[in-house]
Amino acid sequence: MAIRNRVVLITGGSRGIGRGIALRFAQEGARVALAYRSNKAAAQQTLRQIQTVGADCVAVETDITVPARAEQLVQTVVDRFGRVDILVNNVGDFRWGVLADSSVEEWNQIFSSNLQSVFYMCRAVLPHMRKGRWGRIINMGAVGAERAFGQAKISAYAAAKAAVVALSRSLALEEAKNGITVNVVNPSNIDEKELTLNEARRMKDARFPIGRPPTAEDVAAAALFFASEESEYVTGQVVNVSGGWML
Repeated sequence: MAIRNRVVLITGGSRGIGRGIALRFAQEGARVALAYRSNKAAAQQTLRQIQTVGADCVAVETDITVPARAEQLVQTVVDRFGRVDILVNNVGDFRWGVLADSSVEEWNQIFSSNLQSVFYMCRAVLPHMRKGRWGRIINMGAVGAERAFGQAKISAYAAAKAAVVALSRSLALEEAKNGITVNVVNPSNIDEKELTLNEARRMKDARFPIGRPPTAEDVAAAALFFASEESEYVTGQVVNVSGGWML
């Protein structure tokens, strides 16, 4: 979908959904920068997989919940590749727990990871995208975030993801004149085993109307459309990649 030679920066790119997006974008000819917080082994494994398809790639260890480190990450990628064309905000901690039992620190950590990091990263890349008059920002939400869903024991996470949608739509309006689109992909729960699409197609999962479990490859396909030239007239939109779950 016409992303060859585009520079994509993926936060939380060492495993899970981030890895799936990185691999798909690499297969389409993009140059890939992965940001990861601590799992160096997973990041190196993902780099090796990307290198097998011949894509230029780099991994950067950082913590994007710290504003200065988010800025530094973007500058590192610009120094390496000359620009940032596509940003995928994929970082987002998750925690089960009722609100009454949550500490202030736990609440703030969920918001820092899921919402504040999106603000820091968007703010850091916008000057570079504006300079090129082209950009794609893809933020990861959660299924139902566009309608401010509620679910017991995930109050902080649900609130943060609903805020990501609101932020994304507002930013889409602000940056449309600069050739920058901002959209949201809401993935359903991806199995930690990181099933491939072919493996998932051989399985049954009654939770999803489509009848099989979701994969990172499913999410990557939606992200690829939002990142492409073909999506230039699509901004401020949310797509649920959920197999019909929670419609």
